[in-house]
Amino acid sequence: MPDDFPFHGRRFHADQFARLLRQTKPSLVVVQGRRRIGKSAFVRHCGQTYGDHYLKFEGLGPREGIGKAEQLASFAEQLAAQTSLPKMTLESWPQAFQTLATVLPQKGKTVLLLDEISWMAIGDPDFAGHLKIAWDNLFSRRKDLVVVLCGSMSSWIEANLLNSAGFVGRCSWVFTLPPMPLPECIPFWRGKASRIPVLEKIKTLAVTGGVPRYLEEIDPAQTAEQNIHRLCFDPGGLLFREFDDLFSSVFSRRADRYREICRALSGPSKTLTELSRDRDVGRGGIVTEALAELESAGFITSDLPFDPSTGTEQRSAKYRLSDNYTRFYLRYVDPERKRIAKGLFRQRALETLPQWDTLMGLQFENLVLSNRDALLRLIELGNTPILNAAPYFQSKTLRKEACQIDLLLRTKKSLYVVEIKLRSRIDHSCITDVQEKIRKLKLPKGTPCRTVLVYQGELAPGIADEDYFDYLVPFERMFEAG
Repeated sequence: MPDDFPFHGRRFHADQFARLLRQTKPSLVVVQGRRRIGKSAFVRHCGQTYGDHYLKFEGLGPREGIGKAEQLASFAEQLAAQTSLPKMTLESWPQAFQTLATVLPQKGKTVLLLDEISWMAIGDPDFAGHLKIAWDNLFSRRKDLVVVLCGSMSSWIEANLLNSAGFVGRCSWVFTLPPMPLPECIPFWRGKASRIPVLEKIKTLAVTGGVPRYLEEIDPAQTAEQNIHRLCFDPGGLLFREFDDLFSSVFSRRADRYREICRALSGPSKTLTELSRDRDVGRGGIVTEALAELESAGFITSDLPFDPSTGTEQRSAKYRLSDNYTRFYLRYVDPERKRIAKGLFRQRALETLPQWDTLMGLQFENLVLSNRDALLRLIELGNTPILNAAPYFQSKTLRKEACQIDLLLRTKKSLYVVEIKLRSRIDHSCITDVQEKIRKLKLPKGTPCRTVLVYQGELAPGIADEDYFDYLVPFERMFEAG
């Protein structure tokens, strides 16, 4: 496996990082993203590839009884391991940062990663203030230094760094590392990728999404079903054990409430009002805060439906669980944890799981929506300004019929109605379904409305010949639209 294997699909971000290191001034960078998305690995790769020196300090994970003393002791151990300093006792963060500044390399480009920064701050409410002072008085005076602050707990980063008056104007670059785009998932099947059927790749990605840590666990010699069984339905499987650690480490004491919100969103998307009616989720204000944090952490997505005629966005967003692993776990693994732990699910055929086809359809939609840029290139909109883009929901009223469109795009000149289908055989009803949806939109006369079908499965004879769809996009082409 090549050294840069985990970094397929990170070219844009890597180029931006390299640009910072070419500058003759210090830079402060904030990296966010879902846990396991490869933030630390990405920074390490860039630091070692484009820099001359790379140092990393990581906070200890949350646990009972951990505090500032334990975090400082860990920092001291990491300091001794990476520099010429002996192991020492650090009494405060100002002392720790001062000591670190004295041993940073004097020549060459240096990348300093402070990883899991919110964990490092455990036990010291003034940690962010100490860090700000250290940047102003120590690190920012080193012209060849890039300091990277990285973490999965987005609420802490937002409150203490991005929305803090102390850090205003200090960050050269703030970015969120996204899941791997579809074309860059292919190398995880390694040399066998060309022989793996598209449907098998879809089944695997329906569970892993574009999360590199999960994709690394693919065994290309196994079928999709065998991989999913091994990872999810075996007591020792990574994705059987992953969820509790993932949520507790990112959301701490709020993990149970956030789990219930994700569970409530594991089916069709919902508005805040619809979610607040769920007795397990909490009141409106609590739910609003939770939704913001879940979205920032990369688990859910808010879609703003818009008026197809004017582009005016509605006030009520629709929230959907866009993290494929979380949805799969909550729907199929969590309810059967005890039986799986006893080894009773190892041979269970996936297709016999309840509502399997429905869930696969939702996961498939997520994959398409998460790779919208690739789709835009395939329908010749890669260089066209998109004014609105979201799944469309129209509630039933006295004047309007209920209508739901998988993806509605609006440009200056046209509307694009995108239908997304995952079926073994796609019959002629897909045309009449889209025709009916466009009729329900009740668009002004003369509004150009173009149609797109993104599909996986066998098209019934006549669909292509009828020439109803302006664009027929087999899903396999999205693997190639890098």
